[in-house]
Amino acid sequence: MAISESSARQPAGEPSPVRDRNGNRSDRPRSADIADVERQIASLANRATQDLRVGWRQLHRTGPPPGLSRDLIIRGLIHELQERTYGGLSLALRRRLRTLSAEFEKGASCSDSRTGLKTGTTLVRQWRGRAHTVLVRENGFEYESQHYRSLTIIAEKITGVHWSGPRFFGLTRRAGVSVAEVGR
Repeated sequence: MAISESSARQPAGEPSPVRDRNGNRSDRPRSADIADVERQIASLANRATQDLRVGWRQLHRTGPPPGLSRDLIIRGLIHELQERTYGGLSLALRRRLRTLSAEFEKGASCSDSRTGLKTGTTLVRQWRGRAHTVLVRENGFEYESQHYRSLTIIAEKITGVHWSGPRFFGLTRRAGVSVAEVGR
């Protein structure tokens, strides 16, 4: 089956259907689109609640959930307008969120191990009746006024034996342990 030239062309002024490797469209919103969306957003606060519900139906193809406040309807409309103009979550992020959600539904810990500790964070661990405090620095960790390159070295110093530093400070969980079991 041959594709006619007219069906293969992109209509003028329409967003490009081509997506980048993250699943996002490769086009950027035009300034006219941005100005139009900003005008629509600014006008939402002055619209009647019934008009907002109609706007919700137009964007979502269903009515707003029962009992949803006017404020949340406005926020939902703003989010949808911005997402349609600027683009939504990348394909990779949507996939990661689905994975985390599935893990949570199975009772697993919902911590994202790829998230690093922010500089200035304080980690506290009780060990044998004493509180041990570690400060996260830009290039490592500080414990008892000494600089260390890893939490594992600090955990070994505290316990006298080899420990996984992230596990010792409660940043990870053992495989196969559910959240319910950890609280016991």
